[in-house]
Amino acid sequence: MLQIRRILQFRLQGKSNREIARELHKSRNNVNEYVKRIESTGREITELLKLTDEELSSHLYPSNPPVPADWRGADLMYRLPYFNDELRKPHATRIILWEEYRRKVPDGYGYTQFCEHLNRFLLPQKAVMHMEHEPAASMMFDFAGDKFKLVDFETGEITLHPVLVCTLPFSAYTYVEILPKATRVFLIKALNNAFSYFGGVPLIAKTDNMAQVVKKANRYEPCFDEMAEQWAAHYGCSLMASRVRKPRDKASVESHVNVAYNRIYAPLRNEVFHTIEQANEAVWQQLDILNARKMQRQDYSRRDRFMLHEKPFLLPLPAESFVPKTKIIATVQRNYHIVLGEDWHHYSVPHIYLGKKVQVVYDERNVEIYLDLARIACHQRDYRRNGHTTVHDHMPPNHRFIASIKGWDPEYFSEKAAGIGVHTQKVVDRVLAQKRFVEQTYNSCLGILRLGDKYGPDRLEAACKRALVGSRVTYTMIKDILERNLDKAPVQADLFEFIPLHENIRGADAYK
Repeated sequence: MLQIRRILQFRLQGKSNREIARELHKSRNNVNEYVKRIESTGREITELLKLTDEELSSHLYPSNPPVPADWRGADLMYRLPYFNDELRKPHATRIILWEEYRRKVPDGYGYTQFCEHLNRFLLPQKAVMHMEHEPAASMMFDFAGDKFKLVDFETGEITLHPVLVCTLPFSAYTYVEILPKATRVFLIKALNNAFSYFGGVPLIAKTDNMAQVVKKANRYEPCFDEMAEQWAAHYGCSLMASRVRKPRDKASVESHVNVAYNRIYAPLRNEVFHTIEQANEAVWQQLDILNARKMQRQDYSRRDRFMLHEKPFLLPLPAESFVPKTKIIATVQRNYHIVLGEDWHHYSVPHIYLGKKVQVVYDERNVEIYLDLARIACHQRDYRRNGHTTVHDHMPPNHRFIASIKGWDPEYFSEKAAGIGVHTQKVVDRVLAQKRFVEQTYNSCLGILRLGDKYGPDRLEAACKRALVGSRVTYTMIKDILERNLDKAPVQADLFEFIPLHENIRGADAYK
């Protein structure tokens, strides 16, 4: 309209179309066309200059005569809401809907016009809203769709592991970690690491309806898992779940999953990793580069924006990270053990609680067993499948004895005897050497050592010293010496030092 007003002003000054075209740097044909439109209005130039742009436009560009309405357009507009609902159903496509439409309306629109009208109807529903996020208000987290590949060093087996992406929407500051499994325990541990990486806690932790966190999805009041509630209470933040199948509710983390693909997955695509620890080290190196990189069309990085405008508003971290605990009910079996079904490992309790129902509270490090709110056993967690963790004091007395037998060996008895005296050790060593199978001598050695409990170590040492004079030593011999108090009598060593000559005794010469 500015050009038209300039033409009106020049015409009022009496300039020709050629001069006007030269002044405005326009073609003469364009100026001629504008002048024709001005003259066709039948109004004075001064009058036209007083009009507003809209009024002037209405005089120069009168509206075209209305096009007669096509019955097909009205009919299709009536059907479009139905087609919109049908497209949301699985496996429904535009071509199928168009074929159904043409069967009902044989003279209706062709496929191209059908899609054009349908797209125009759907376009307003695809409008997106720009959200302004407050600093430290929320953290969004989600699993990446593409898992991370690890290769077993020995077998070459390829395993796929889930990747957790956490981001703060205000600053886009991001944390990424590879998990061994997508279970609740590993997820909670990774979220702990995310808060440690951020150096604080946001007011809200928001995710989609992942089963590890949300027990029952609901648009207005989702029900969260008990462990997730404990985690949120430990850090002093609130849990929030997005609507089902509404990824735009957590658009920040959805977009940063793609960022992770481009800035973390891609640089590591040609590297081979054998352990999760090794892979996470490489991921965190790329993550530091990502957070320090200037954002597109900005003169600052994610880290700059986070450190300046968001970190001061984060809630402080608690003194210790949250340790997820799980509580189950178990029955004490006849072997005075309970079974932790998650690992299928057996843990002992005192044998007096056979058949009792007990509560088992465990985390990644410890297993505690309670009966009526009293702790009756505590073990370090063992992940060996079908293994047994047994405390010696939990066994009945006869089982303790059997267990102790399993630990017997010659060195055990020799050390025990050495603690009493030199002669006792020599007696035990001679007893151990008397049988072809040394295990057959264990009971004899045990009996000799127990004589020390009954008669005292000094008398046992004296009895062993006396028994060593003979050529053979047995448990019965030691016992007889102690029962007859012979250990207290002096040893007549001269009786055994030589054998007197006698004509009935043959020597070595008789066997040549």
